[in-house]
Amino acid sequence: MNPMQKAINAVGGRTTAANLLGISYVAVRKMEAKGSLPRTDYTGETNYAQTLASNSNGLITTDWLMDKANPKHHTVAA
Repeated sequence: MNPMQKAINAVGGRTTAANLLGISYVAVRKMEAKGSLPRTDYTGETNYAQTLASNSNGLITTDWLMDKANPKHHTVAA
């Protein structure tokens, strides 16, 4: 299970995550498939990690998700 799958499951699934984050179900599915947060969470434009952690009933933390779901760790070889 990748970190995004764990975070999404912790808040109750894709639909709940989409509602919490104010984004589409498809956008959540893409983050889950990539296993990483979008770049915007690391530039301060969004706070998805914080929102997911705050609604996870203590199953994940913001720091853990920011570390484990960093897109730099999930680059695809060409």
